Amino acid sequence: MIYSLMKFLIAGLGNIGDEYIGTRHNIGFTVLDTLANAGGIFFSQDRLAFKAEYKFKGKIFILIKPTTYMNLSGKAVNYWLQTEKIPIEHLLVVTDDIALPFGKLRLKASGSDGGHNGLKSIQEVLHTTNYPRLRFGIGNDFPKGRQSEYVLGKWTSDEQKYLQLRSDLAADLIKSFGTIGIDRSMNEFNNK
Repeated sequence: MIYSLMKFLIAGLGNIGDEYIGTRHNIGFTVLDTLANAGGIFFSQDRLAFKAEYKFKGKIFILIKPTTYMNLSGKAVNYWLQTEKIPIEHLLVVTDDIALPFGKLRLKASGSDGGHNGLKSIQEVLHTTNYPRLRFGIGNDFPKGRQSEYVLGKWTSDEQKYLQLRSDLAADLIKSFGTIGIDRSMNEFNNK
């Protein structure tokens, strides 16, 4: 297979449906919407995902918001990697993470699924944990046994004040990932 060196697949994880809009678990969708809005581009429904193409500094970012629901995200990610002939190191998965404080961004080249169903699905379908991911901290301010309610819950008004700022930073990080590479991007963004 001949891979395209100029293309990147950016997969924002979330769940489709009005009831999931503005929830913590959908931060992957939110970050991709932020990038699309800044670039004046729009998503359209395609196979297994809402898809948009964002061009920046000679690179093409294929943005996907899977329509498979979180626990089948791997199906959409794999389909678009194959269809667009994008190498796995040019994949970036944007996901929520309860292990990080709210708004903290952590770019990594690989890692475990950390109990996240979306990452678990991607790992199962791609047969590897070696793919870049951008984890967006959503905090873990929930009582024992209430994790599901928390991640599927809406942002608090305090969080909403900073959400746009952190989403903008995450969008900048995605552009950086595609232009200066993962190592330099990790150095630049992981402590912001």
